[in-house]
Amino acid sequence: MTLSAEEVARYHEDGLVIPQNYRVPEATLARIHAAYDQLLESNKDAPDFSPDFILGPHLGADGSYGVKGDPVWLEFAQIPEILDMVEQVAGPDLVLWGITIFGKPANNGKATPWHQDGDYYPIEPLETTTVWISLDGSTPEQGCMRFIPGSHKPHRLFSHHWEHRDDYTLAQVIDDDQVDLDSARDIVLEPGQISIHDVYLVHGSGPNHSDRRRMGLVLRLLPATSFYNHDSGKNKEDAGSPHGYSNRALFLLRGEDKTGRNDFNRGH
Repeated sequence: MTLSAEEVARYHEDGLVIPQNYRVPEATLARIHAAYDQLLESNKDAPDFSPDFILGPHLGADGSYGVKGDPVWLEFAQIPEILDMVEQVAGPDLVLWGITIFGKPANNGKATPWHQDGDYYPIEPLETTTVWISLDGSTPEQGCMRFIPGSHKPHRLFSHHWEHRDDYTLAQVIDDDQVDLDSARDIVLEPGQISIHDVYLVHGSGPNHSDRRRMGLVLRLLPATSFYNHDSGKNKEDAGSPHGYSNRALFLLRGEDKTGRNDFNRGH
């Protein structure tokens, strides 16, 4: 499975692409749903656990937010067809540095404010490709992801501010005057469809007003020509980020570490 030449061009032009001829196999989707149910059961007594925003489901109890994870989630991050497509836009040397589940339950799912992912990533130089796997389908009524096409092109981070709100999944919010929010597009996906987007893309999502959950599995992949700076991640935590960047476990999925500096022992 590969992206067409038109789809590769769309990724570079818009900052995001939805591969039209690919769906995660139904059997794999069923395994993911079963693993999610088990994850909820394993963490039902954890005081800070929320189905809205689950970091590191592939890690053990010492992972981000103390989630009691399961290594099966690492298998879901290595679907060959998905990695083949990521290679086309990010290169052959790929490091997995994060997995997140956005649960967005029916009727009360939180919103994700407009932001750029890279505003708080300790990656030098900043490069990451994000894969968003739709597990339930994603529509505007469910609070689907929205994005600002072409906002990645300046290849820089816009100014953000911190806004701690109980109805937000993230606290980093882009300043309103940075981009034209009127140009936003909805990302409507069927179950099993994926989107792939650039780290500099401005995006967000609304709350879920429907009676259907809108769960998505998110994979964070950096090219191994970039260095994940765990020490810089500690500085970000000290500045207020709660995402455990200083102890993230890295997994070399394809190729080799071209920097020779990435630490594949920390966090494991």
